[in-house]
Amino acid sequence: MATPVNVIVQYILLRRDLKKMKNYNDGAIIAQACHASSAILHKTSNDELTKSYLSDLDRMHKIILSIEGGETEINEISDILKQNSIVHYLWIEQPENIPTAIAVKPHYKKDIEHFFSKYKLYR
Repeated sequence: MATPVNVIVQYILLRRDLKKMKNYNDGAIIAQACHASSAILHKTSNDELTKSYLSDLDRMHKIILSIEGGETEINEISDILKQNSIVHYLWIEQPENIPTAIAVKPHYKKDIEHFFSKYKLYR
């Protein structure tokens, strides 16, 4: 099935090294992605693309990518996104104060996919 050219997607980047930390089982890791996604959707709820994305709940597209470089890399990605005016939310788990996931506000895939082309799907 071909993906429409103007599909709206939400990218979520999740630290892969969390699997090695004792407090992060699969459920806790999934929760990090959910927290980041919920946060950015809430913060951008008045944005037209976010409204469009949420208007068709049965056809939302999320792309979950793996960050291999831990805390250093997730902070670098956040900085790059800021420099390029890509609105996102860096989830920092409390009380540990650990950055765990980034969720980008919904965008047309063609407009932002190049920022994420080096990352692999989270597995």
